Amino acid sequence: MGALPSKVRIVEVGPRDGLQNEKQFVDTGVKVALIDRLQAAGVKHIETTSFVSPKWVPQMADAPAVMAGIARRADVTYSVLVPNLKGYEAAVATAPGEIEVFGSASEAFSQKNINCSIAESIERFAPVVVAARAAGIYVRGAISCALGCPYEGEIAPDKITAVARLMHGIGVQHVAIADTIGVGTPRKAQHALEAALAVYDLADVSGHFHDTYGQALANIFAALELGVSQFDASVAGLGGCPYAKGATGNVATEDVVYLLHGLGIETGIDLDALIDAGAFISGSIGRRNGSNVANAILAKRAG
Repeated sequence: MGALPSKVRIVEVGPRDGLQNEKQFVDTGVKVALIDRLQAAGVKHIETTSFVSPKWVPQMADAPAVMAGIARRADVTYSVLVPNLKGYEAAVATAPGEIEVFGSASEAFSQKNINCSIAESIERFAPVVVAARAAGIYVRGAISCALGCPYEGEIAPDKITAVARLMHGIGVQHVAIADTIGVGTPRKAQHALEAALAVYDLADVSGHFHDTYGQALANIFAALELGVSQFDASVAGLGGCPYAKGATGNVATEDVVYLLHGLGIETGIDLDALIDAGAFISGSIGRRNGSNVANAILAKRAG
């Protein structure tokens, strides 16, 4: 086994990706309190909200209020997802630290979800990227369905390389390789990441693994073996997989941090404080905590 990274950056996606599909509206104050608890736990990169149409994602209708309510810290990056130039213009007024755009490695997924080709979807983001870069805002991209698609099935690595080239071509500075439906296994995860590494430097590629089939931590370890040192995760495992009824979605941040600390890898995150944040949001929205580590430690505390 090669040397693993000595330090890993966690991008906490719970406040946006984790909460966006909750059926009941989560109070703005609860979202802000979650973000404040996460940064108090040492999380330095938080996907806070998205500036999408409330018609399509009602849960994110309070995006400006969330951004206004955060007790900002100079050492924390507040990332927001934008779907188009209109979303960017609304987002930039709230002074985000990072803009996130997205594209799919699956042509069928792109057509069924946003009614356009992969190339067309990336081209739509070109003015967003230009505007953000001109304003000095970092731009991160996500390549969805990189390890499998609910419509196409397996995705060939060369498709990931092609999307990465399109993103690089419009100025996207970093790409997250996303296993949107959580079907990936370690070697497939490595091949997907290597496909992006044909275009981007190692420091500019990260992993976003869902735990639908229980493979997320194994995939993260496989990514660490390649030297990847940034991963998306969601506190308390917030979020689900819309293509597998009842299945888990995002890997729980607590589980990832426990793994990394067990490997001697620095994260800068206080695991106990992170568990408190996960317990807070789980209780606030009335859902089961999706982190195995959190449930084990909370039971130990109670005992």
